[in-house]
Amino acid sequence: MPRPSQAALRRQLNVIKRDQFPWMLEVTKNAPQMAIIQLGQAFQNFWAGRARYPTFRKKGVHDRFTLTNDQFHIDGSRIRIPNLGWVRMRESLRFKAKILSATVSHVADKWFVSIAVDTQDDSHLPQAENQGAVGVDFGVKALATLSTGETIPGPKPHKALLERLRRLSRSLSRKTKGSANRKKARAKLAKLHARIAAMRSDCLHKLTTDLARRFHTLGIEELNVRGMVKNRHLSRSIADMGFFEFRRQLEYKAAMRGGVVNVADRFYASSKTCAACGYKLDKLPLSVRAWTCPSCGATHDRDVNAAINLKNMAASSAVSACGEEGSGRRRETKTKPASMKQEVSFVPV
Repeated sequence: MPRPSQAALRRQLNVIKRDQFPWMLEVTKNAPQMAIIQLGQAFQNFWAGRARYPTFRKKGVHDRFTLTNDQFHIDGSRIRIPNLGWVRMRESLRFKAKILSATVSHVADKWFVSIAVDTQDDSHLPQAENQGAVGVDFGVKALATLSTGETIPGPKPHKALLERLRRLSRSLSRKTKGSANRKKARAKLAKLHARIAAMRSDCLHKLTTDLARRFHTLGIEELNVRGMVKNRHLSRSIADMGFFEFRRQLEYKAAMRGGVVNVADRFYASSKTCAACGYKLDKLPLSVRAWTCPSCGATHDRDVNAAINLKNMAASSAVSACGEEGSGRRRETKTKPASMKQEVSFVPV
């Protein structure tokens, strides 16, 4: 069987769409065309080993469609969408550059348009204040612990709204499928899920922006989140923190301000290594939050000690990158490149 390609998929769709999918003729033809292009790219990523096999998207879950730049027009705080006309946006486009595409998406009871523009290297933000290197230790009890001793508690929005989430989920399960009441209950549940996601995103954006603004060199650890969530006692708390999104935001925001994020290997013993003398414990259970070094006698808070070790790792990596010999104990690190070409203005409509 030949591998699916963009051209082959388009030919197959053109043959069957009038008979099997007549509703496609009611919308702009650009929407299914872009879907075919994105599906072709998804298959290319799968064959190259960069992604999993493409799966069908469920109707009503993350609904969205994409338009090319010749299919819509922006005039101030409004956008003209084919077959729909002018739609008012909450704000105007933030970037003045060549418009590439627009993706209209539906989240709970709101509609958004994400406009991709082609810009030069993003350097409009001021450089980081460079308050020295900092280590950031992720945690469940506190979202992040800094080597400076600062502790940032996470909002834990899922835990805070769990009882209401359960109540709305039970209410939805009791409704008859296809009924108007089920549709209303589903909308309420979707709105609550969107609120939980917004609370988590707001906290992560504020924290990562503050860290990228203050520090030039940041050290974090690579967490095996997929393996961590298999722990049935901690899986909900780990997923509620958003560690992957934390790292993603921190890397691109640091790059925009000329900073660098050094990522320690996931097997780097940041918690078990004494930040004062380098002694390494054989075991350190999660229940132990403070310990005393048997070599030098220093008493450590588990999270602060890990953050200090990550700071030393980041500082030594920065020295090595300048061509000098590093002095700290570290494993192989990864650094995200500082180039960003596309900007996306994600605004409600």
